[in-house]
Amino acid sequence: MDVMGLRKAMTAQGPGTGPGTAEDAEPLLPRTVVLVGLMGAGKSAIGRRLATRLHLPFRDADTEIEAAAGCTIAEIFARDGEPVFRSVERRIITRLVKDEPVHILATGGGAFMDPETRAAIRQHGVSVWLRAELEVLVARTARRTHRPILNQGDPRAILGRLMEQRYPVYAEADLTVVSDERPPDVTVELVIDALEAHFGVQLPHRQNPGHNQGQGQSNAQRSGRPGKADAT
Repeated sequence: MDVMGLRKAMTAQGPGTGPGTAEDAEPLLPRTVVLVGLMGAGKSAIGRRLATRLHLPFRDADTEIEAAAGCTIAEIFARDGEPVFRSVERRIITRLVKDEPVHILATGGGAFMDPETRAAIRQHGVSVWLRAELEVLVARTARRTHRPILNQGDPRAILGRLMEQRYPVYAEADLTVVSDERPPDVTVELVIDALEAHFGVQLPHRQNPGHNQGQGQSNAQRSGRPGKADAT
């Protein structure tokens, strides 16, 4: 990627910010919700459903990076290396959480590992870790073939190593919600429960949700950070 391409990737505005879009409505939440977690945790699937439920735009950080850079993430890695990619990713995510109207943002698995990206999310958004167990991640990622990192060896072993490395950092998220084998709409309800408790607001639920409030609050765990009204 040339300098012009990098500059474009770092400063380009995302789609859907013009007049007459969902951003014009009064948001139900004061901050953008940033979904973090490993591949297979359901960030995109849950994020899209959550955005629909809350009448908010949905953004995918990886898609935003590729659209702004004019090339794929794999190409950025191959051509410029991971440090350049993380720099672009950091600037794109910071711009999204700081300057864009409130939305639901799904991030790549490594984004929250970057201290500066993590600090920007903490300052301008609310982070939700979708925590999934190894068996769930293995089953979900086995259905996909576009995850190069899992083609470098035994997927189970690779995911296990990533869990060891990343879960202690993901645990710094404002909220933790279990993502398991239950239908995605159930996980969405748990995220809504956690956001309601965190912000002290009332959000729309399904008329016939597949769980009760007590169950939802038991599965959305506190992050342990002082001063946070995180749901459990």
